[in-house]
Amino acid sequence: MRLEIKRYTKDKIPDVLDFENRLRAEESFWGWEINDAYIQAVEKSFDDSAFADSISLLAYDDDKVIGRIDSTMIASHFDGSKRAYLDWICVIKSYRHRGVAQRLMEALREILKRNHITALIALTASNEEAQRFYQRIPNSQMRDIGIWIDIT
Repeated sequence: MRLEIKRYTKDKIPDVLDFENRLRAEESFWGWEINDAYIQAVEKSFDDSAFADSISLLAYDDDKVIGRIDSTMIASHFDGSKRAYLDWICVIKSYRHRGVAQRLMEALREILKRNHITALIALTASNEEAQRFYQRIPNSQMRDIGIWIDIT
């Protein structure tokens, strides 16, 4: 495996759509459809200033995306802190347990350090494989309980 981490930019959308289709070929529990509305929303996000603090990285092996990590920086007047929220990390099932997610996490942490981010906060997936991954991240600890509130 020749692993290369690259920033997710608008020109890489076709690579990511291929990745998402390959994810679905190996596992069928994803909560959104890859349709025209989804593709248009992703394309628009790269031109929307609201996404300026988003950081998305892709793991490539031989010109194919095999993993992805997405986060956004959060600045709070509560205590004057700058943190980040980990929105998603995923690796193609056939590439798991080969260090891809760890490399994505390391690359993200380096970017966050350069931006003076003090912590990365995540809601963790409830499946056991995800829990084991998060528990093995250096300098991490499971705290508090996450809540997902849909705004309707």
